[in-house]
Amino acid sequence: MSARSEPGLRAPQSRTKSAAVPSSDELHRRRGSAVARGVGSVISSYVDSASGGTITDVDGREWIDFAAGIAVTSVGNSAPTVVEAVRTQVERFTHTCFMVAPYESYVAVCEQLNALTPGGFEKRSALFNSGAEAVENAVKIARHATGRPAVVVFDHAYHGRTNLTMALTAKNMPYKHRFGPFAGEIYRVPMSYPLRDGGLSGAEAAARAIEMVEKQVGAENVAALLIEPIQGEGGFVVPAPGFLPALRAWATAAGVVFVADEIQTGFCRTGDWFACQHEGVEPDLVTLAKGIAGGLPLAAVTGRAELMDAVHVGGLGGTYGGNPIACAAALATIEIMHEQDLAGAARRIESVLAPRLRAIAERDPRVAEVRGRGAMLAVELVQPGTLAPDPSATAAISAACHAAGLLTLTCGTYGNVLRFLPPLVISDAHLGRGIDILDAAFG
Repeated sequence: MSARSEPGLRAPQSRTKSAAVPSSDELHRRRGSAVARGVGSVISSYVDSASGGTITDVDGREWIDFAAGIAVTSVGNSAPTVVEAVRTQVERFTHTCFMVAPYESYVAVCEQLNALTPGGFEKRSALFNSGAEAVENAVKIARHATGRPAVVVFDHAYHGRTNLTMALTAKNMPYKHRFGPFAGEIYRVPMSYPLRDGGLSGAEAAARAIEMVEKQVGAENVAALLIEPIQGEGGFVVPAPGFLPALRAWATAAGVVFVADEIQTGFCRTGDWFACQHEGVEPDLVTLAKGIAGGLPLAAVTGRAELMDAVHVGGLGGTYGGNPIACAAALATIEIMHEQDLAGAARRIESVLAPRLRAIAERDPRVAEVRGRGAMLAVELVQPGTLAPDPSATAAISAACHAAGLLTLTCGTYGNVLRFLPPLVISDAHLGRGIDILDAAFG
């Protein structure tokens, strides 16, 4: 049954469609001659409006949203508090460049990030535009502060699409293919991947990675160890308990800057403000973006004051970094997260979604593992009886969800992971309906 006749989903002509609004088919034809082919989209429907847990396309079809713009619209699309903050700021001024004529909201966002991120030490923050830009600047800061060149990253990692962050990212297609040569002094070591690393404990997996660094790179040459506390594009891989604390302890002893990439995991997504907090890990630097500003482009590096302040004046910045409109949105977004306890909301989503995913796994031998935390959950699909990845089944199930009106995403080094990132404000009704569609898609 198509989503257009599913109960609980809006019929395609439920609103009066203005003749001035093109259809998705018309927009898709226009796109072919206007937009570079290298820019892909998950679905071919075009958005007209969106709210807390749904997206409505220009044809009037409603989609339940289990993507949240890839963990961005955690407070929902067009949250009234964010809208009002943005409107107020637009009426005052839209841009001066903080490096030219500074303003209070940039300072206020930095104060909030310094207070919220893990660690009781003194901190500083700097604001940027995107996650990749935040990662690049974290590497710059670590290299400048330590005087060392090497950066250690992990198998299955994703850190961005710029030249340096492509080097940091593990997966070739679609992120790196034929875009090289890449930046140097990047070294990759094995991740703790409980499903696929032979039952290694977190401590054992950390020892394996550390030995490789010490033997092949030399700890004295390493500026930064960069890791996602839960990997995102790499497959929502949750390391075994003890892995992150062991790496943190080694980095401290070796004088290596421990950088947590919390771009996808941060801001209540995993059931705490930041994923590092689940094991009490305090990074030296944290990279932030996605859920920080309710859908507006903003990113940050927050970390130890002595590291952040090691960089000379003028060494950090950018024309649009910390744009006043994005800063206003961020302050409103953080307010919502506090007032509505969205970390608690993420745990509630997990309590509803995870049991249903485990029930699917019990009946479907293609599901090798259900994993994740909070509202960052996934299932990995394999050929039954093996650990051989099954990307075709993953793509087919995701397509079935799309056909039934549920927006889902795939990920993973092998393309065999279905991931679920609903807005943290999604209603019980939309969450339940989405899970029902997902359940049916598995057959």
